[in-house]
Amino acid sequence: MGEGTGVSDIDSEQVQRDFLVDGTRLPQTRRRVIEVDEALEAADRQLLEDAEIAMAAGPFSVLAKKTVPPSGDVHDYLSHGPYWWPDPDRDDGLPYIRKDGEGNPDREKADSESLAGLISVVNTLALAYYFSDHERFADHAALLLRTWFIDPVTRMNPHLQFAQGIPGHCDGRGIGIIDTAQLPSLLDAIGLLEASSAWSNEDQQSMREWCTEYLSWLTTSDHGRDEASQPNNHGTWYDAQVLALAAFSGDEAMGKRVAGEVQQRLDSQFEADGSQPLELRRTKSLSYSTMNLLGFFDVADLSAHFGVDLWQHTGPDGQSLRQGVVFLIEHAIDSEWLHPQIEPFDQSRLIPLLRRANLAYGEQAFET
Repeated sequence: MGEGTGVSDIDSEQVQRDFLVDGTRLPQTRRRVIEVDEALEAADRQLLEDAEIAMAAGPFSVLAKKTVPPSGDVHDYLSHGPYWWPDPDRDDGLPYIRKDGEGNPDREKADSESLAGLISVVNTLALAYYFSDHERFADHAALLLRTWFIDPVTRMNPHLQFAQGIPGHCDGRGIGIIDTAQLPSLLDAIGLLEASSAWSNEDQQSMREWCTEYLSWLTTSDHGRDEASQPNNHGTWYDAQVLALAAFSGDEAMGKRVAGEVQQRLDSQFEADGSQPLELRRTKSLSYSTMNLLGFFDVADLSAHFGVDLWQHTGPDGQSLRQGVVFLIEHAIDSEWLHPQIEPFDQSRLIPLLRRANLAYGEQAFET
């Protein structure tokens, strides 16, 4: 329950500034929390407990990595391909060899884990602030954001030139852009902080400038163009990032251009039965099918800001997001998954898909 005695002006602000969350449901949920709705008490209590833990996290910075990027600039983001390992038949291990689906823990020495931690912690703190009005949650979230994106001493340069490099092969790859796949959720978290005194207009402007520069790099660099052309989950999450950055930075033309192409991307990645052939080929096919569909859900929500309805789209052969959910229900919930999955799959990862599908389609089959 919040520190205040009523619902503040924060509610009306959020409707305009968040892109993935429902701008009408969020304020309604906040009112229910403030009015101590028993149905939400347990979830609210858990959020506050998580936020208390998050208060001890960070600050995160690209300066904390143990390896200097090829550029020599520690402000450049650095990560390594997750499924690449030293060649055991060579003394120096070079060039690395690929083991699809088998993550190399050495990649944690770079920036990817720090970025994932930053996004998770800021999301938790922003939600806790929004539902409680506790300014100290916003204070810490703002500190973390300034450290990673704004403070010239610690900030990340707005590009991923050295993301998912492979020793012995390359310094970075276009597919490394998936490292920032959760950036859209972080931009929503910033929307939740804007009513706080902890996040100033100057902070907001600086963040927009960083996002504008990153969007420019995504859409003009060789790595960015390569990722945009990927026919699988990489292309999906690229679109999600570009759409979110365009919405956040106010680039209407860019948002409309990308939104105008998302239906074609959906048609090319799904079969009429809802299966995703390129994801089914992976050694963790259920994990990737789920991840890609979640990416399309983000793309659908973001495209709506630019006048494109992907939720109700049906392709020439019957391809649709709805059928994509049906396929996972029929093959991963109602029956045993018969495609490659080399590690156990946590079925709870399907819950966000079902909940969002239920919101979009209002069908009993999608209720959790």
